Parts: sequence; structure tokens; C-alpha cells
Amino acid sequence: MAYLIGIDVGTSGTKSLICDEKGKIYASVTKEHPSSHPEPLWSEQNPDDWWRSTVEAVQAALKESQVDPKEIKGIGLSGQMHGLVMLDENCEVLRPAILWNDQRTAAECAEITSKIGAEKLIELTCNPALTGFTAPKILWVRKNEPEIYEKTRKILLPKDYIRFCLTGVFATEVSDASGTLLLDVRARRWSDAVLSALEIDKELLPDCYESVEVSGQLSDVVAAHLGIPAGIPVVGGGGDQAAQAVGSGIVKTGIVSATIGTSGVVFAFSDIVQTDPQGRAHTFCHAVPGKWHVMGVMLSAGGSFQWFRNNLSAMECDQAKRMDVDPYEILCEEAEEAAAGCEGLIFLPYLTGERTPHADPNARGAWIGLTARHGKAEMIRSLLEGITYGMKDSLEIIKGMGIPVTQIRVSGGGARSDFWRQLQADVYGQPVCVINETAGAAFGAALLAGVGTGVFGSVDEACQATIKVVTETPPDPGNAKVYRRYYSIYQQLYRSLKNDFETISIAVAGLAGQA
Repeated sequence: MAYLIGIDVGTSGTKSLICDEKGKIYASVTKEHPSSHPEPLWSEQNPDDWWRSTVEAVQAALKESQVDPKEIKGIGLSGQMHGLVMLDENCEVLRPAILWNDQRTAAECAEITSKIGAEKLIELTCNPALTGFTAPKILWVRKNEPEIYEKTRKILLPKDYIRFCLTGVFATEVSDASGTLLLDVRARRWSDAVLSALEIDKELLPDCYESVEVSGQLSDVVAAHLGIPAGIPVVGGGGDQAAQAVGSGIVKTGIVSATIGTSGVVFAFSDIVQTDPQGRAHTFCHAVPGKWHVMGVMLSAGGSFQWFRNNLSAMECDQAKRMDVDPYEILCEEAEEAAAGCEGLIFLPYLTGERTPHADPNARGAWIGLTARHGKAEMIRSLLEGITYGMKDSLEIIKGMGIPVTQIRVSGGGARSDFWRQLQADVYGQPVCVINETAGAAFGAALLAGVGTGVFGSVDEACQATIKVVTETPPDPGNAKVYRRYYSIYQQLYRSLKNDFETISIAVAGLAGQA
């Protein structure tokens, strides 16, 4: 039997998964790691916390699975994208990693766009300069922490720091590198033109592989610590969204995924490079060699629901604890009591700014249309509706690019609830499907390891062998009609409030500066 390990360095924790060549999962363990927000709009983590949680998760998964370590054929890596890890000449971390949801780099994005030109930047990298991407973070450190930048000898992405810890090799792969704004996405290699324009030394960057290529082997020291053989191949892997797509079978034209985690992602496969001229959707290299993908990203999808749970749901959390159930289950039951559309109560899910379709770090969350008739059920349901409207924004952009959407596969928190699956089908106006595997990016990373080590002949073969659709939820015609009406209002609300969001952000920054 051939066993594969998938490791996913997520925002809230690191997951380690062990499966076989038929897709059977023997263990899946997640170990949490903390985040910090030292300033407004900032989001950071300590890379050493990722390594600690990785070791703990892998050790726990090995213990739970009871598989023979000698039968482990490969390790695949996935992780949160865009994060900036800076190492010195001794390979020591110089500062906390700046994460994908950090919004401090608006000025650096403007600088990049000014230096290269908006159209030229999309031509070179297939993407505009966005605050979440890595290149603006590099410029921010160079400007604001020059002593750190001067000491930097290598720049890595989150999962690639774990690769270095596992193998001692500095490497990345094309899907994750696409989110740095330093990759020529068409040619699938670092862009000399962008690096030159931004005066970033190419030597700071790791070697770039295809996602299924072997990038290194497990070192003797780490192997002994984990209790598995040294020399196990570690493949390129994928950024979390590309690996999630592989784990969901999004490797053919027409099959699209809608994943609601902390962020929300709509992901579409493409045989060719296709870009949105307005830069609202990202075009990245896929984890499938020689293929690409288009995706829209909203920053606070499940994150908005988590915020509501943590701050406005003490009663439901207490009830869930007594009943030994998930608090989200109780919240969804409460939301089901409200009517579709919530009598005009609309939630804007911009708690950490927004990326698709607005690319606005100043955007803020809001409930619009609140009246004395509304109660908590409407607030919960409208929040879920607002998140789903945000996902629909990305879906409509992808359709507008001429990319067919024949099947929508939902995953993440939005797929676990029957109620939220139905709500998604109603808002999208199309059936939504659930597949047999829900382990996401870690599972996709394991499949990529299987391809890279010869367990599978191709990514498509790996998906065909392990992934099947198990349920389909059609839209309710009545609810779909309601949502078509309110979705157009939802779209208008951002445009109406955009200037006010900016004014509020300026006021907050000004008052913080006086403190």
C-alpha cells in the first residue's frame, strides 16, 4: 500500500493528513497557531509557530493512522498564500510573517502600479497590485524596516518555510509564486522585468518548480524527529487554493469550486491564460502542469460568520457547549427562521477590506436596512446572504470572462450546513454539488505528492481515482427570484458607501496617530 502525507499551513492552524492511493483518509489532524494584529490593518504570524504546529500535526496523524512509515511514498505541501517570510544569512527568521489578509501596503501598491503601469503589470503578471500580495510587503519592509531588509538573504512563502524546515531546500512552485506579483504567470517563471522595475534581487527568491515536481527530500534530523524514514520526496505542492482545487477535482473546464473558509474563493480551471481587464479576478498558474486558473477572493467570508459567533453569539455558544454540538449548527437553525432576503436587511461582509471585486482595503462591514421588525434570526441569515452575494460577485466575473460554469462544487464551512448549501444554490441560481472528500487543501497536496512520486500518472488520474460527487442541491425558484432582486441592491451599496469607507479610515488613522 502507498501512503501519502499532505500538509496544509492554514491561517488558523496546520493540518496533516495521511491517505492511500484510493483516497482513503487514515488520519487528519489540525494543530492551531496564533495570529497577532499589532496595528490597525496589520496581520502577522510567527513562522516558528507554523513549524511547531506542523510537527505536532504530523506526529499526531502518524500515531492516529497506524500506517507503516516505510510505506509513505511522498509529502505534499499547501499553505496560505502571499505571506512574507524573511530569513537572514543564518536562515533565521528576521521578523513575524506578514500575512495575506494584512492591509498595510496600499501606498506600496500605488508605487508598484506607478512604476510599472497598470496595464503593463497585468500583462507581465496577469494581476494588479493588491495589498494581500507579497511584492508590496517586500517594498513595505524595505521602506519601513530597512535594517531588516538589509539582513534578508532569502524570501519564502508560508508553506515554503515549512519545506525548508523539512528538507533544507529553498523552493516554491508556480501556483503559490503566482500570488507574489513577481512571477511571469504566462511563462511560469520569475519575471525579470518586474524584479528589475522594483529593484528586488532575484537571488532573494527560491527556485520555482511545477507543483508535481520533487523539490527535495526529508532530512535525516527531521525524519528522526517525526519517526519516519529520511529521504521521502517532498513535492512542490500548491498554494492553498490550487491545492484545494485539486482536492476538489477542479481540473477540467466547466467545473468550478466555491469554497468558504476564513476567506471565500471561487475557482475556475482554464486551459489558457485568461485575464480580467479590470483586474478584479486573479489569474494564476494551476497546480496542474501547463494549466492556469482564474479565481475571485473575498477576504472575510467564513471570517464574518466567525466574528459573529465570537462577538454576538454567547448564548448560542453556551447552548452548543451544553448540547455538545457546533455553535454554527445552532446559528444556522436560527437563521432558517427568517425569510429569504430578510425583509431588506443586507450585510456587507467587508470586515477586513475586500479584494474581489473591489480591491479596497478601506471597505468596512455593515448592516443596511435594519428596522424594528428585524431580530437576531434576520441578522444571522442576512450575514450568510451577504457572504454568499460576495461569492456570487466572483462567479459573475468569471462567467463574464467567457469561462463556462457547468458545475459548482461547494466546500468549506458553507458546505457543511444543509441550510447554507441551499442558500448558495438559491443565490447562485444554479445547483451546487458536494463531493466525497472534504479535507481540502491537505488532501490536494497529498494527491500532488502521489503524482510527483509516480503513485498516479497525472493530476487528472489522481482526481478520477479518488473524488466523486455525492449530493446535488438545486435552487428554490422562489428564493432565487428574491435573491436576484436583492443582489442588485447589494452591488449598489458598496458604490454608494465607497467614499464614506475611505473617510472613516482616514479618521481612524488620524486619531490613532494622535494617541
